[in-house]
Amino acid sequence: MRLRSSVTRKVIPVTTQAHTLDHSSVHFSAGRVTITLAAAIILAVAVNSLVARLAITGGADPNFPPFALFNFGAFTLIGVLAGWLGWYLVQRHTSQPAQVLRWLVPVVGVLSFIPDIALGVLKFIPGTNWPGAIGLMAMHLVVIAVAVPAYVLAGRRPGQARP
Repeated sequence: MRLRSSVTRKVIPVTTQAHTLDHSSVHFSAGRVTITLAAAIILAVAVNSLVARLAITGGADPNFPPFALFNFGAFTLIGVLAGWLGWYLVQRHTSQPAQVLRWLVPVVGVLSFIPDIALGVLKFIPGTNWPGAIGLMAMHLVVIAVAVPAYVLAGRRPGQARP
């Protein structure tokens, strides 16, 4: 691209940065994102309620506070929304988002177990035992398993083929 200077009538070359990312392909419909994430949150909370019941059946304390609907519902909501923010940022700021997410999602999943392992060892919440801590780990996996496909669906344009 060349611009002409009005003073000297010389041709001035204009360059752009060589490694600029093309973000024109990143487009999210607010309505689609809202509906998809709301559905993901509802589904993940429903499945996590089953996980809590299974953990209690497996020996977790029935009064374990993290298994109260309000508690795991709030953390499920936070997890899905925080995951969407991370998903959005990776899509927006990397040139190869699929490659980044292919390793980032499992790493974040494994790192999410650290507080549950610490809880199992230190028992800093009343009623903690290993079945309860393992139930919480399973809840993290549920959120990942429900949220990641929702993020893909929320970010897809109508009529766009599957990646």
